Amino acid sequence: MKITVINGTEKHGVTYRLKEMFLEPFRGKAEITEFYLPKDGPGFCIGCTQCFLTRQDLCKDADRVQKIEKAMIEADLLVFTSPSYVMHTTGAMKALLDHFGYRWMPHRPLKEMFGKRAVIITQCLGAGGRSTAKDIKDSLSWWGVSYIKVCTFKLMSEINWDKLSQKKKAQMTSTMAKAAKRFGAIDYSRKAHTDLVTKAKFYAVRMLQTGLGKDNPEYTDYKYWKANGWLDKTRPWKAA
Repeated sequence: MKITVINGTEKHGVTYRLKEMFLEPFRGKAEITEFYLPKDGPGFCIGCTQCFLTRQDLCKDADRVQKIEKAMIEADLLVFTSPSYVMHTTGAMKALLDHFGYRWMPHRPLKEMFGKRAVIITQCLGAGGRSTAKDIKDSLSWWGVSYIKVCTFKLMSEINWDKLSQKKKAQMTSTMAKAAKRFGAIDYSRKAHTDLVTKAKFYAVRMLQTGLGKDNPEYTDYKYWKANGWLDKTRPWKAA
């Protein structure tokens, strides 16, 4: 089993502890690859549109982006972590997700993402945990991932783990242990189910690509969809 973890911060705070709780049962059993942002991630997207219009390897940050993408393709389970910064994900996580805009379904989604499983871990001081998770979930969903578990926690008045109440620590520990048990029991030799919402997005974009291809057969995204057979009867959630 392979797990790829994208940490939205390099800080070893509460979010880091929650992630470690989740991963603890997998240590020694799974191959775990971790990236810490911003250290291991790309810089800000400058909107050059090379990834959309021509080739993603022409991006100024292609080396880092492609390394992370390769790890995600090879993974059975994706784990994204981020504390809430002003009600949203960290700037470093947003910078990474921006670089994968070309992998959204209206463009060139990876067939490997349909059938992936993902966990999003967030925490906030009072509010913002769910909006932070949504920042990440929006990208995952538009990449084609349907099976997404969100674990989010409100710390209220304290962000220092050592100063949290025992009751709060126990509650978070229990939640992460249950999540780990749930994901540890999955048969990863089988793809996750692709839900109706994801399929509806796919078919809507399929109609869009068909129309764009009629107007411009050399359009990059159209050629990608056609090459994958998605404009015919092939579907990314089905085994080849």
